[in-house]
Amino acid sequence: MIEKRSFESLGHADHGWLNARHHFSFSDYYDPARMGWGAIRVWNDDEIAGGSGFPPHPHRDMEIITYVRTGAITHQDSMGNQGRTGAGDVQVMSAGTGVRHAEYNLEKEPTTLFQIWIEPTRKGGSPSWGAKPFPKGDRSGKFVTLASGFAEDIGEEGGALPIRADARLLAATVNAGETISHTVGAGRHAYLVPATGVVEIGGERYNARDGIAIGGGQTVEIRALEETELVLVDSE
Repeated sequence: MIEKRSFESLGHADHGWLNARHHFSFSDYYDPARMGWGAIRVWNDDEIAGGSGFPPHPHRDMEIITYVRTGAITHQDSMGNQGRTGAGDVQVMSAGTGVRHAEYNLEKEPTTLFQIWIEPTRKGGSPSWGAKPFPKGDRSGKFVTLASGFAEDIGEEGGALPIRADARLLAATVNAGETISHTVGAGRHAYLVPATGVVEIGGERYNARDGIAIGGGQTVEIRALEETELVLVDSE
């Protein structure tokens, strides 16, 4: 099955400094039909005003991935980590037994990002954080793994950031008229969002920032109708 979750149907919260859309139930937005997709628990589409951000707050037992679309986000946490992640790049935080962190947009312009939470395969463990640049040119016409819970994706130079989940975060850039595919294994779940552009899957049109929930046991052909940036999570 493939389920379309149009951008207009997503949960919405506008706090002034933060304009957020929620693909799954989050905070004050509750939809019993959208509690998660496999191990994917949260996919927030956030716009953060310049000079603002999320003050220190706690997390535990969750894998938290931030994919920056435009601008940059600066991370600080109770482990002493600090770093700036720019557009197209990724940061990951394994909350483990517990961590406090803050995420600030220290830029003058708004920052847009996807924040994705994935349930870990096991609870506990020491918290950790990491970030890495991923040049968009390296993912032209193909999916590239940016974060992964599988050892074969992580070890080599240029490899994915590690997460503690049976999941992968992938991204691709696709020119208009090109087609790429992704196979979702039996019993697995994929969630695809065009960060920019427009795509067609099985004759259905999906606009930028629509959500696409894809069930296991199928290969999807994704045709770009415009130059498109794709972000996908494949999880148990």
